[in-house]
Amino acid sequence: MNHWIIIPVILPAMVAPLIVLGMRNDLTLQRIASIAATVALLAVSALLLVQASTSGPQVYLLGNWAAPFGIVLVLDRLSALMVALTALLALGVVLYAVGSGWDGRGKNFHALFQFQLMGICGAFLTGDAFNLFVFFEILLIASYGLMIHAGGRDRLRAGVQYVVFNLAGSTLFLFALGAIYAITGTLNMADLAVKVADLPEGHDALLRVAGVLLLIVFAVKGALVPFQFWLPGTYALAPGPVAALFAVMTKVGAYAILRFYTLIFGPEVEATGTFYANLLVPLALVTLVVGMVGVLGARSLARLAAFAAIGSMGTLFLAMSDFTPLSTAATLYYLIHSTIAAALMFLVADMVLERRGNTLLVPRPPIARHGLIAALFFASAIAMAGMPPLSGFLGKLLILDALGDRADMAITWSAILITSLIAIVGMSRAGSIVFWKAHAISGDPAEVRPMPLAFTATFGMLGVLVAMTVLAGPLMGWLQETADQVHDTGAYIDAVLGLGATEDN
Repeated sequence: MNHWIIIPVILPAMVAPLIVLGMRNDLTLQRIASIAATVALLAVSALLLVQASTSGPQVYLLGNWAAPFGIVLVLDRLSALMVALTALLALGVVLYAVGSGWDGRGKNFHALFQFQLMGICGAFLTGDAFNLFVFFEILLIASYGLMIHAGGRDRLRAGVQYVVFNLAGSTLFLFALGAIYAITGTLNMADLAVKVADLPEGHDALLRVAGVLLLIVFAVKGALVPFQFWLPGTYALAPGPVAALFAVMTKVGAYAILRFYTLIFGPEVEATGTFYANLLVPLALVTLVVGMVGVLGARSLARLAAFAAIGSMGTLFLAMSDFTPLSTAATLYYLIHSTIAAALMFLVADMVLERRGNTLLVPRPPIARHGLIAALFFASAIAMAGMPPLSGFLGKLLILDALGDRADMAITWSAILITSLIAIVGMSRAGSIVFWKAHAISGDPAEVRPMPLAFTATFGMLGVLVAMTVLAGPLMGWLQETADQVHDTGAYIDAVLGLGATEDN
Protein backbone atom coordinates (compact mmCIF):
# COMPACT_ATOMS: atom_id res chain seq x y z
CA MET A 1 0.00 0.00 0.00
CA ASN A 2 1.06 3.58 -0.61
CA HIS A 3 1.27 5.06 2.89
CA TRP A 4 1.66 8.60 1.54
CA ILE A 5 -2.06 8.60 0.76
CA ILE A 6 -3.06 9.00 4.41
CA ILE A 7 -0.59 11.80 5.18
CA PRO A 8 -2.92 14.67 4.10
CA VAL A 9 -5.40 13.43 6.72
CA ILE A 10 -3.15 12.55 9.65
CA LEU A 11 -0.69 15.45 9.29
CA PRO A 12 -3.19 18.22 10.15
CA ALA A 13 -4.93 15.85 12.58
CA MET A 14 -1.68 15.54 14.56
CA VAL A 15 -0.58 19.17 14.28
CA ALA A 16 -3.91 20.62 15.45
CA PRO A 17 -3.94 19.03 18.95
CA LEU A 18 -0.21 19.71 19.26
CA ILE A 19 -0.94 23.41 18.75
CA VAL A 20 -3.76 23.34 21.31
CA LEU A 21 -1.90 21.41 23.97
CA GLY A 22 1.68 22.63 23.56
CA MET A 23 1.47 26.10 22.02
CA ARG A 24 -1.78 27.51 23.33
CA ASN A 25 -0.21 30.66 24.78
CA ASP A 26 2.52 31.22 22.19
CA LEU A 27 1.21 32.71 18.96
CA THR A 28 4.64 32.70 17.32
CA LEU A 29 5.04 28.95 17.81
CA GLN A 30 1.50 28.39 16.53
CA ARG A 31 2.31 30.33 13.40
CA ILE A 32 5.53 28.42 12.79
CA ALA A 33 3.85 25.05 13.30
CA SER A 34 0.83 25.91 11.17
CA ILE A 35 2.85 27.31 8.27
CA ALA A 36 5.32 24.42 8.41
CA ALA A 37 2.49 21.87 8.43
CA THR A 38 0.78 23.58 5.50
CA VAL A 39 4.02 23.69 3.49
CA ALA A 40 4.53 19.98 4.26
CA LEU A 41 0.94 19.28 3.16
CA LEU A 42 1.59 21.09 -0.12
CA ALA A 43 4.78 19.07 -0.66
CA VAL A 44 2.99 15.78 0.03
CA SER A 45 0.08 16.75 -2.20
CA ALA A 46 2.53 17.51 -5.00
CA LEU A 47 4.08 14.04 -4.55
CA LEU A 48 0.64 12.43 -4.61
CA LEU A 49 -0.22 14.41 -7.73
CA VAL A 50 2.86 13.01 -9.48
CA GLN A 51 2.06 9.47 -8.33
CA ALA A 52 -1.54 9.74 -9.48
CA SER A 53 -0.38 11.06 -12.85
CA THR A 54 2.04 8.20 -13.48
CA SER A 55 -0.16 5.30 -12.38
CA GLY A 56 -3.78 4.34 -12.01
CA PRO A 57 -5.94 4.69 -8.89
CA GLN A 58 -4.20 3.60 -5.67
CA VAL A 59 -5.80 2.42 -2.45
CA TYR A 60 -4.94 2.67 1.25
CA LEU A 61 -6.66 0.17 3.52
CA LEU A 62 -6.91 1.41 7.10
CA GLY A 63 -6.09 -1.39 9.53
CA ASN A 64 -5.38 -3.53 6.43
CA TRP A 65 -9.06 -4.52 6.34
CA ALA A 66 -10.03 -5.60 2.85
CA ALA A 67 -12.54 -3.57 0.87
CA PRO A 68 -15.51 -3.27 0.99
CA PHE A 69 -15.53 -4.15 4.71
CA GLY A 70 -12.80 -1.78 5.89
CA ILE A 71 -12.24 1.96 5.60
CA VAL A 72 -10.64 2.83 2.28
CA LEU A 73 -8.81 5.91 1.03
CA VAL A 74 -8.48 6.18 -2.74
CA LEU A 75 -5.95 8.26 -4.65
CA ASP A 76 -6.69 8.98 -8.29
CA ARG A 77 -6.00 12.00 -10.44
CA LEU A 78 -9.20 13.77 -9.32
CA SER A 79 -8.67 13.32 -5.58
CA ALA A 80 -4.98 14.22 -5.92
CA LEU A 81 -5.92 17.39 -7.81
CA MET A 82 -8.41 18.45 -5.14
CA VAL A 83 -5.97 17.82 -2.29
CA ALA A 84 -3.25 19.79 -4.10
CA LEU A 85 -5.65 22.67 -4.75
CA THR A 86 -6.64 22.68 -1.07
CA ALA A 87 -3.01 22.73 0.07
CA LEU A 88 -2.09 25.53 -2.35
CA LEU A 89 -5.03 27.66 -1.24
CA ALA A 90 -4.36 26.88 2.42
CA LEU A 91 -0.76 28.11 2.18
CA GLY A 92 -1.87 31.43 0.72
CA VAL A 93 -4.60 31.81 3.34
CA VAL A 94 -2.42 31.00 6.35
CA LEU A 95 0.27 33.39 5.15
CA TYR A 96 -2.34 36.12 4.74
CA ALA A 97 -3.81 35.38 8.19
CA VAL A 98 -0.37 35.69 9.78
CA GLY A 99 0.59 38.75 7.76
CA SER A 100 -2.65 40.59 8.48
CA GLY A 101 -2.77 39.59 12.13
CA TRP A 102 -6.19 37.94 11.83
CA ASP A 103 -4.90 34.80 13.53
CA GLY A 104 -4.14 36.75 16.70
CA ARG A 105 -7.66 38.14 17.16
CA GLY A 106 -9.07 35.01 18.73
CA LYS A 107 -8.01 31.73 20.24
CA ASN A 108 -7.23 28.49 18.42
CA PHE A 109 -7.27 29.86 14.87
CA HIS A 110 -4.40 27.67 13.71
CA ALA A 111 -5.70 24.53 15.42
CA LEU A 112 -9.11 24.96 13.82
CA PHE A 113 -7.42 25.75 10.52
CA GLN A 114 -5.56 22.42 10.60
CA PHE A 115 -8.70 20.49 11.58
CA GLN A 116 -10.42 22.15 8.63
CA LEU A 117 -7.70 20.91 6.30
CA MET A 118 -8.05 17.43 7.77
CA GLY A 119 -11.78 17.41 6.99
CA ILE A 120 -11.37 18.76 3.46
CA CYS A 121 -8.55 16.40 2.49
CA GLY A 122 -10.35 13.45 4.04
CA ALA A 123 -13.51 14.22 2.08
CA PHE A 124 -11.52 14.21 -1.17
CA LEU A 125 -9.62 11.00 -0.44
CA THR A 126 -12.25 8.77 1.16
CA GLY A 127 -13.63 5.86 -0.81
CA ASP A 128 -16.50 5.25 1.61
CA ALA A 129 -19.79 7.16 1.66
CA PHE A 130 -20.19 7.01 5.42
CA ASN A 131 -16.72 8.37 6.02
CA LEU A 132 -17.54 11.17 3.61
CA PHE A 133 -20.28 12.03 6.10
CA VAL A 134 -17.74 11.88 8.95
CA PHE A 135 -15.37 14.25 7.20
CA PHE A 136 -18.28 16.56 6.40
CA GLU A 137 -18.96 16.79 10.14
CA ILE A 138 -15.31 17.55 10.89
CA LEU A 139 -15.58 20.31 8.30
CA LEU A 140 -18.71 21.66 9.94
CA ILE A 141 -17.26 21.78 13.46
CA ALA A 142 -13.97 23.38 12.43
CA SER A 143 -15.59 25.85 10.04
CA TYR A 144 -18.03 27.02 12.71
CA GLY A 145 -15.14 27.81 15.04
CA LEU A 146 -13.34 29.68 12.26
CA MET A 147 -16.55 31.45 11.26
CA ILE A 148 -16.98 33.08 14.70
CA HIS A 149 -13.24 33.76 15.12
CA ALA A 150 -12.76 37.15 16.81
CA GLY A 151 -16.42 37.19 17.88
CA GLY A 152 -19.13 39.75 17.26
CA ARG A 153 -22.91 39.53 17.37
CA ASP A 154 -23.45 39.54 13.62
CA ARG A 155 -20.77 36.93 13.07
CA LEU A 156 -22.23 34.72 15.78
CA ARG A 157 -25.72 34.99 14.30
CA ALA A 158 -24.44 34.10 10.83
CA GLY A 159 -22.46 31.22 12.32
CA VAL A 160 -25.53 29.78 14.04
CA GLN A 161 -27.52 30.03 10.80
CA TYR A 162 -24.67 28.29 8.98
CA VAL A 163 -24.52 25.45 11.49
CA VAL A 164 -28.29 24.91 11.62
CA PHE A 165 -28.55 24.77 7.84
CA ASN A 166 -25.64 22.36 7.50
CA LEU A 167 -26.88 20.16 10.36
CA ALA A 168 -30.14 19.79 8.47
CA GLY A 169 -28.09 18.69 5.48
CA SER A 170 -26.20 16.22 7.65
CA THR A 171 -29.50 14.71 8.83
CA LEU A 172 -30.59 14.20 5.22
CA PHE A 173 -27.19 12.67 4.52
CA LEU A 174 -27.81 10.00 7.18
CA PHE A 175 -31.28 9.29 5.77
CA ALA A 176 -29.80 8.89 2.30
CA LEU A 177 -27.03 6.60 3.53
CA GLY A 178 -29.55 4.51 5.44
CA ALA A 179 -31.70 4.09 2.35
CA ILE A 180 -28.72 3.19 0.18
CA TYR A 181 -27.45 0.65 2.71
CA ALA A 182 -30.91 -0.89 2.96
CA ILE A 183 -30.97 -1.37 -0.81
CA THR A 184 -27.38 -2.45 -1.47
CA GLY A 185 -25.91 -3.57 1.86
CA THR A 186 -22.77 -1.51 1.40
CA LEU A 187 -21.47 2.07 1.59
CA ASN A 188 -18.12 1.52 -0.08
CA MET A 189 -18.26 3.66 -3.23
CA ALA A 190 -16.67 1.09 -5.54
CA ASP A 191 -18.88 -1.68 -4.18
CA LEU A 192 -21.90 0.61 -4.54
CA ALA A 193 -21.04 1.18 -8.19
CA VAL A 194 -21.08 -2.58 -8.81
CA LYS A 195 -24.27 -3.29 -6.88
CA VAL A 196 -26.25 -0.32 -8.20
CA ALA A 197 -25.41 -1.33 -11.78
CA ASP A 198 -26.72 -4.86 -11.09
CA LEU A 199 -29.72 -3.80 -9.02
CA PRO A 200 -32.80 -5.95 -9.69
CA GLU A 201 -36.04 -4.40 -10.86
CA GLY A 202 -38.31 -2.96 -8.21
CA HIS A 203 -35.70 -0.91 -6.36
CA ASP A 204 -35.44 1.95 -8.85
CA ALA A 205 -37.81 4.31 -7.03
CA LEU A 206 -36.14 4.00 -3.62
CA LEU A 207 -32.69 4.30 -5.19
CA ARG A 208 -33.70 7.48 -6.98
CA VAL A 209 -35.06 8.93 -3.74
CA ALA A 210 -31.76 8.18 -2.02
CA GLY A 211 -29.90 9.75 -4.91
CA VAL A 212 -32.04 12.89 -4.72
CA LEU A 213 -31.41 13.13 -0.97
CA LEU A 214 -27.68 12.94 -1.64
CA LEU A 215 -28.00 15.59 -4.33
CA ILE A 216 -29.75 17.88 -1.82
CA VAL A 217 -26.95 17.33 0.71
CA PHE A 218 -24.25 18.10 -1.84
CA ALA A 219 -26.28 21.05 -3.12
CA VAL A 220 -26.27 22.50 0.41
CA LYS A 221 -22.48 22.18 0.55
CA GLY A 222 -22.11 23.58 -2.97
CA ALA A 223 -24.58 26.50 -2.51
CA LEU A 224 -26.83 25.29 -5.31
CA VAL A 225 -30.25 26.97 -5.55
CA PRO A 226 -32.52 26.70 -3.59
CA PHE A 227 -30.00 25.91 -0.84
CA GLN A 228 -27.70 28.90 -1.30
CA PHE A 229 -29.31 31.13 1.35
CA TRP A 230 -26.70 30.42 4.00
CA LEU A 231 -23.72 31.49 1.90
CA PRO A 232 -24.00 35.30 1.39
CA GLY A 233 -24.38 36.16 5.07
CA THR A 234 -21.90 33.54 6.24
CA TYR A 235 -19.11 34.37 3.81
CA ALA A 236 -19.65 38.14 3.96
CA LEU A 237 -19.42 38.20 7.77
CA ALA A 238 -16.62 35.64 8.16
CA PRO A 239 -13.06 36.88 8.70
CA GLY A 240 -11.39 37.53 5.34
CA PRO A 241 -8.91 34.63 5.39
CA VAL A 242 -11.63 32.27 6.64
CA ALA A 243 -13.94 33.25 3.78
CA ALA A 244 -11.03 32.71 1.39
CA LEU A 245 -10.51 29.18 2.73
CA PHE A 246 -14.25 28.57 2.50
CA ALA A 247 -13.90 29.09 -1.27
CA VAL A 248 -12.76 25.46 -1.50
CA MET A 249 -15.52 24.18 0.81
CA THR A 250 -18.23 24.70 -1.79
CA LYS A 251 -16.03 22.64 -4.12
CA VAL A 252 -16.37 19.71 -1.72
CA GLY A 253 -20.04 19.58 -2.69
CA ALA A 254 -19.15 19.85 -6.37
CA TYR A 255 -16.54 17.10 -6.02
CA ALA A 256 -19.04 14.82 -4.29
CA ILE A 257 -21.60 15.30 -7.06
CA LEU A 258 -19.00 14.62 -9.73
CA ARG A 259 -17.76 11.51 -7.92
CA PHE A 260 -21.16 10.01 -7.04
CA TYR A 261 -22.95 10.78 -10.28
CA THR A 262 -20.21 9.38 -12.50
CA LEU A 263 -19.11 6.41 -10.38
CA ILE A 264 -22.39 5.25 -8.81
CA PHE A 265 -25.37 7.01 -10.39
CA GLY A 266 -23.89 7.60 -13.84
CA PRO A 267 -26.01 8.19 -16.96
CA GLU A 268 -25.20 4.65 -18.15
CA VAL A 269 -26.78 3.07 -15.05
CA GLU A 270 -30.16 1.66 -16.05
CA ALA A 271 -31.83 2.42 -12.71
CA THR A 272 -31.03 6.14 -12.84
CA GLY A 273 -30.10 7.07 -16.41
CA THR A 274 -29.91 10.82 -17.01
CA PHE A 275 -32.36 11.59 -14.20
CA TYR A 276 -29.86 13.46 -12.01
CA ALA A 277 -28.20 15.26 -14.90
CA ASN A 278 -31.58 16.57 -16.06
CA LEU A 279 -32.34 17.67 -12.49
CA LEU A 280 -29.02 19.50 -12.13
CA VAL A 281 -29.32 21.68 -15.25
CA PRO A 282 -32.22 23.99 -14.21
CA LEU A 283 -30.85 24.30 -10.66
CA ALA A 284 -27.46 25.33 -12.03
CA LEU A 285 -29.01 27.88 -14.38
CA VAL A 286 -30.98 29.51 -11.57
CA THR A 287 -27.91 29.48 -9.30
CA LEU A 288 -25.90 31.26 -11.98
CA VAL A 289 -28.56 33.92 -12.44
CA VAL A 290 -29.12 34.44 -8.69
CA GLY A 291 -25.39 34.80 -8.06
CA MET A 292 -24.68 37.33 -10.78
CA VAL A 293 -27.83 39.37 -10.11
CA GLY A 294 -26.70 39.42 -6.49
CA VAL A 295 -23.35 40.84 -7.65
CA LEU A 296 -25.21 43.62 -9.42
CA GLY A 297 -27.28 44.46 -6.34
CA ALA A 298 -24.62 43.97 -3.65
CA ARG A 299 -24.13 46.82 -1.21
CA SER A 300 -20.71 45.80 0.05
CA LEU A 301 -17.58 44.24 -1.37
CA ALA A 302 -17.89 41.28 0.97
CA ARG A 303 -21.42 40.44 -0.22
CA LEU A 304 -20.35 41.04 -3.81
CA ALA A 305 -17.61 38.44 -3.38
CA ALA A 306 -20.10 36.03 -1.77
CA PHE A 307 -22.62 36.35 -4.60
CA ALA A 308 -19.81 36.03 -7.15
CA ALA A 309 -18.91 32.73 -5.49
CA ILE A 310 -22.53 31.57 -5.85
CA GLY A 311 -22.55 32.57 -9.52
CA SER A 312 -19.31 30.70 -10.15
CA MET A 313 -20.82 27.58 -8.59
CA GLY A 314 -23.77 27.91 -10.97
CA THR A 315 -21.37 27.99 -13.92
CA LEU A 316 -19.48 25.03 -12.48
CA PHE A 317 -22.58 22.89 -11.98
CA LEU A 318 -23.87 23.81 -15.43
CA ALA A 319 -20.65 22.55 -17.00
CA MET A 320 -20.68 19.43 -14.82
CA SER A 321 -24.27 18.52 -15.67
CA ASP A 322 -23.32 17.14 -19.08
CA PHE A 323 -21.29 14.34 -17.40
CA THR A 324 -19.01 13.73 -20.38
CA PRO A 325 -15.19 13.64 -20.36
CA LEU A 326 -15.02 16.88 -22.35
CA SER A 327 -17.37 18.77 -20.03
CA THR A 328 -15.65 17.30 -16.96
CA ALA A 329 -12.26 18.58 -18.13
CA ALA A 330 -13.71 22.06 -18.62
CA THR A 331 -15.39 21.77 -15.22
CA LEU A 332 -12.10 20.95 -13.51
CA TYR A 333 -10.29 23.87 -15.15
CA TYR A 334 -13.03 26.26 -14.07
CA LEU A 335 -13.11 24.68 -10.60
CA ILE A 336 -9.44 25.47 -10.01
CA HIS A 337 -9.83 28.97 -11.42
CA SER A 338 -12.98 29.87 -9.48
CA THR A 339 -11.54 28.63 -6.18
CA ILE A 340 -8.44 30.82 -6.43
CA ALA A 341 -10.31 33.80 -7.91
CA ALA A 342 -12.99 33.75 -5.20
CA ALA A 343 -10.35 33.49 -2.47
CA LEU A 344 -8.48 36.43 -4.01
CA MET A 345 -11.62 38.56 -4.01
CA PHE A 346 -12.37 37.78 -0.37
CA LEU A 347 -8.83 38.75 0.63
CA VAL A 348 -9.08 42.03 -1.31
CA ALA A 349 -12.37 42.78 0.44
CA ASP A 350 -10.62 42.14 3.76
CA MET A 351 -7.86 44.59 2.84
CA VAL A 352 -10.48 47.24 2.19
CA LEU A 353 -12.20 46.40 5.48
CA GLU A 354 -8.94 46.84 7.39
CA ARG A 355 -8.46 50.33 5.98
CA ARG A 356 -12.02 51.65 5.78
CA GLY A 357 -13.68 49.91 8.72
CA ASN A 358 -16.33 48.44 6.40
CA THR A 359 -16.74 47.28 2.82
CA LEU A 360 -19.90 49.26 2.01
CA LEU A 361 -20.13 50.53 -1.55
CA VAL A 362 -20.09 54.21 -0.67
CA PRO A 363 -17.42 56.77 -1.64
CA ARG A 364 -14.76 57.34 1.00
CA PRO A 365 -11.32 58.99 0.90
CA PRO A 366 -8.48 56.94 -0.60
CA ILE A 367 -7.13 54.19 1.62
CA ALA A 368 -3.55 53.25 2.39
CA ARG A 369 -1.93 51.28 -0.48
CA HIS A 370 -4.86 52.46 -2.59
CA GLY A 371 -3.27 51.71 -5.96
CA LEU A 372 -2.10 48.19 -5.08
CA ILE A 373 -5.43 47.16 -3.62
CA ALA A 374 -7.32 48.68 -6.56
CA ALA A 375 -5.16 46.69 -8.96
CA LEU A 376 -5.81 43.50 -7.01
CA PHE A 377 -9.56 44.15 -6.98
CA PHE A 378 -9.78 44.76 -10.71
CA ALA A 379 -7.68 41.67 -11.41
CA SER A 380 -9.98 39.55 -9.22
CA ALA A 381 -13.05 41.14 -10.83
CA ILE A 382 -11.73 40.37 -14.32
CA ALA A 383 -11.09 36.78 -13.24
CA MET A 384 -14.49 36.26 -11.60
CA ALA A 385 -16.45 37.88 -14.44
CA GLY A 386 -14.63 35.80 -17.05
CA MET A 387 -13.03 38.63 -19.00
CA PRO A 388 -9.78 38.28 -20.96
CA PRO A 389 -6.89 37.91 -20.46
CA LEU A 390 -7.11 35.85 -17.25
CA SER A 391 -8.12 32.21 -16.78
CA GLY A 392 -11.81 32.94 -16.17
CA PHE A 393 -12.20 33.85 -19.84
CA LEU A 394 -10.54 30.62 -20.95
CA GLY A 395 -12.58 28.63 -18.44
CA LYS A 396 -15.88 29.93 -19.78
CA LEU A 397 -14.74 29.38 -23.39
CA LEU A 398 -13.96 25.77 -22.53
CA ILE A 399 -17.37 25.35 -20.91
CA LEU A 400 -19.18 26.89 -23.88
CA ASP A 401 -17.29 24.57 -26.22
CA ALA A 402 -18.08 21.53 -24.06
CA LEU A 403 -21.80 22.38 -24.01
CA GLY A 404 -21.95 23.16 -27.72
CA ASP A 405 -23.66 19.91 -28.70
CA ARG A 406 -26.46 20.04 -26.13
CA ALA A 407 -30.08 20.36 -27.19
CA ASP A 408 -30.45 23.34 -24.86
CA MET A 409 -27.26 25.01 -26.11
CA ALA A 410 -29.01 28.31 -26.80
CA ILE A 411 -30.25 28.54 -23.21
CA THR A 412 -26.97 27.56 -21.57
CA TRP A 413 -24.83 29.79 -23.78
CA SER A 414 -27.19 32.73 -23.29
CA ALA A 415 -27.20 32.25 -19.52
CA ILE A 416 -23.41 32.17 -19.29
CA LEU A 417 -22.85 35.13 -21.61
CA ILE A 418 -25.60 37.36 -20.21
CA THR A 419 -24.67 36.72 -16.59
CA SER A 420 -21.04 37.43 -17.44
CA LEU A 421 -22.13 40.84 -18.73
CA ILE A 422 -24.15 41.42 -15.55
CA ALA A 423 -21.10 40.51 -13.46
CA ILE A 424 -18.94 42.94 -15.42
CA VAL A 425 -21.42 45.76 -14.79
CA GLY A 426 -21.78 44.94 -11.09
CA MET A 427 -18.07 44.66 -10.42
CA SER A 428 -17.26 47.78 -12.47
CA ARG A 429 -19.81 49.68 -10.43
CA ALA A 430 -18.34 48.46 -7.15
CA GLY A 431 -14.77 49.19 -8.19
CA SER A 432 -15.56 52.69 -9.41
CA ILE A 433 -17.35 53.56 -6.14
CA VAL A 434 -14.67 52.20 -3.82
CA PHE A 435 -11.56 53.13 -5.75
CA TRP A 436 -12.25 55.64 -8.54
CA LYS A 437 -14.66 57.99 -6.76
CA ALA A 438 -12.42 57.99 -3.69
CA HIS A 439 -10.14 60.50 -5.43
CA ALA A 440 -12.95 63.05 -5.48
CA ILE A 441 -13.17 63.05 -1.67
CA SER A 442 -10.58 64.86 0.38
CA GLY A 443 -9.01 63.24 3.40
CA ASP A 444 -5.86 61.51 4.51
CA PRO A 445 -5.77 57.71 4.51
CA ALA A 446 -5.81 56.07 7.92
CA GLU A 447 -2.48 54.75 9.13
CA VAL A 448 -2.23 50.99 8.72
CA ARG A 449 0.76 48.90 9.60
CA PRO A 450 2.63 47.44 6.61
CA MET A 451 1.51 43.93 5.71
CA PRO A 452 4.13 42.66 3.24
CA LEU A 453 3.35 38.99 3.93
CA ALA A 454 -0.37 39.53 3.34
CA PHE A 455 0.30 41.31 0.05
CA THR A 456 2.74 38.57 -0.97
CA ALA A 457 0.10 35.91 -0.34
CA THR A 458 -2.54 37.86 -2.27
CA PHE A 459 -0.30 38.53 -5.26
CA GLY A 460 0.69 34.86 -5.11
CA MET A 461 -2.93 33.89 -5.74
CA LEU A 462 -3.06 36.29 -8.66
CA GLY A 463 0.11 34.63 -9.93
CA VAL A 464 -1.66 31.27 -9.90
CA LEU A 465 -4.39 32.68 -12.15
CA VAL A 466 -1.77 34.08 -14.51
CA ALA A 467 0.03 30.73 -14.57
CA MET A 468 -3.25 28.97 -15.37
CA THR A 469 -3.69 31.31 -18.33
CA VAL A 470 -0.16 30.96 -19.67
CA LEU A 471 -0.05 27.18 -19.17
CA ALA A 472 -3.65 26.53 -20.18
CA GLY A 473 -2.66 24.11 -22.97
CA PRO A 474 -0.58 21.66 -20.89
CA LEU A 475 -2.98 22.02 -17.96
CA MET A 476 -6.00 21.16 -20.10
CA GLY A 477 -4.16 18.16 -21.51
CA TRP A 478 -3.62 16.86 -17.98
CA LEU A 479 -7.19 17.66 -16.96
CA GLN A 480 -8.55 15.83 -20.03
CA GLU A 481 -6.66 12.72 -18.93
CA THR A 482 -8.07 13.23 -15.44
CA ALA A 483 -11.60 13.49 -16.82
CA ASP A 484 -11.09 10.32 -18.83
CA GLN A 485 -10.01 8.52 -15.67
CA VAL A 486 -13.05 9.83 -13.76
CA HIS A 487 -15.37 8.40 -16.39
CA ASP A 488 -13.41 5.12 -16.59
CA THR A 489 -15.16 3.77 -13.51
CA GLY A 490 -13.80 0.28 -14.08
CA ALA A 491 -10.26 1.39 -13.15
CA TYR A 492 -11.50 2.88 -9.86
CA ILE A 493 -13.58 -0.19 -9.00
CA ASP A 494 -10.78 -2.64 -9.86
CA ALA A 495 -8.28 -0.68 -7.78
CA VAL A 496 -10.49 -0.77 -4.68
CA LEU A 497 -12.09 -4.19 -4.88
CA GLY A 498 -9.22 -5.87 -6.72
CA LEU A 499 -6.62 -4.74 -4.18
CA GLY A 500 -8.98 -5.67 -1.38
CA ALA A 501 -9.30 -9.20 -2.74
CA THR A 502 -5.53 -9.50 -3.15
CA GLU A 503 -4.86 -8.40 0.41
CA ASP A 504 -7.57 -10.72 1.68
CA ASN A 505 -6.01 -13.69 -0.05
